[in-house]
Amino acid sequence: MDRLVIQGQKPLSGSIKISGAKNAVLPVMTAALMADGECIITRVPDLRDTRTMIKLMEIVGATCSFKENILKIDSSTVNNPEAPYDLVKTMRASFYVLGPLLARFGTVKVSLPGGCAWGPRPVDFHLKGLEKLGARITLKSGYILAEAKRLKGTKISFEFPSVGATGNIAMAAATAEGTTIIENAAREPEIVQLCEYLNQMGASIKGIGTSKIIIDGVDSLHSADIEVIPDRIEAGTFLMAGALLGKITLTDVNPNHLDTVLLKLKEAGSQIKTTSNSVTIEPGKLQSIDMTTAVYPGFATDLQAQWVALMSLAEGSSMVTDTVYHDRFSHVPELNRFGANIKVDNNTAFVRGVGELVGAPVMSTDIRASASLIIAGLVARGETTVSRIYHIDRGYERIEEKFRALGAKIHRENPTG
Repeated sequence: MDRLVIQGQKPLSGSIKISGAKNAVLPVMTAALMADGECIITRVPDLRDTRTMIKLMEIVGATCSFKENILKIDSSTVNNPEAPYDLVKTMRASFYVLGPLLARFGTVKVSLPGGCAWGPRPVDFHLKGLEKLGARITLKSGYILAEAKRLKGTKISFEFPSVGATGNIAMAAATAEGTTIIENAAREPEIVQLCEYLNQMGASIKGIGTSKIIIDGVDSLHSADIEVIPDRIEAGTFLMAGALLGKITLTDVNPNHLDTVLLKLKEAGSQIKTTSNSVTIEPGKLQSIDMTTAVYPGFATDLQAQWVALMSLAEGSSMVTDTVYHDRFSHVPELNRFGANIKVDNNTAFVRGVGELVGAPVMSTDIRASASLIIAGLVARGETTVSRIYHIDRGYERIEEKFRALGAKIHRENPTG
């Protein structure tokens, strides 16, 4: 099994391009299932999760071709509205096929999801929303079966602005009869892109980017092409490494999607310069800053682990609270192996800054936890090995190559073969 080997304390400099966003491309791919023709998606990151979703597309009958970050999906051949356990267990985002396949076929069978190891992420919001649209939902042998002749528009109000449920309901409602109103909808850039893409395909969605989305159902959708937005989580990860290790520039990025992160990095002592599509960070004296995650436009929970790694070397003490996923702290025991001083109580990490971290063998537990361990390894004295990096390959495109381009000493090896 692959692992990353890092020689720490090498300064970073230069610039790298940010990839297309994993969390945007996966729902966009499933939206393509609603068109009867070929959709071309550009700037698609070559990730384990992208490849898993392509496999799922092919299982349901789509014809896919993927090379050089261009993905072509022909959905005219789709004939099997079923997402099997083997794929759904490895990636929760495969649950996104539920809405589009139900809308297109009137029936869909999807395994209950798996994915990252932390916390209960209930699918109730998805199912309750689909029931309100008129679907009959039954659970049998670990599979969800949803059926509806034609979905009917309704008013849906989420208790929590779930990204996945907002996406699934928006896709299902796009071709429902009548008008659907989603209140307390997610406002993430990835949801904005999905809704804009549905409109390109012929849907009628208003209020995109607000917490109230209004969808007037249309009879059918047609194929359309789209370029994936930049990955704000990848960008935030590299910015935190830059805050510790040197002046770097990220290109092909949207700074507007990073407002909260850039504000926090400035508060913590970094200097930030932005253009319309680039961000440059220069480290300053690192100060401890409290941070609480929140749904967009707040500080993303997907950057919480990386922020904890950053704060472990800041002067003073800080509290990092995750209000989105309360038990997302599996990275803390691993960061403490580097000599960090972090304690967790409920959904808060109490971080006391230390003078330096020392390289150690560590193990990743989920996509973003792995990123925090890489950051710690890059800044630590001596050698670090990060094992179980299949997690990182799910969400970051060639992360070690990008860090090497900035001057890091990091390589991938397979000790068993």
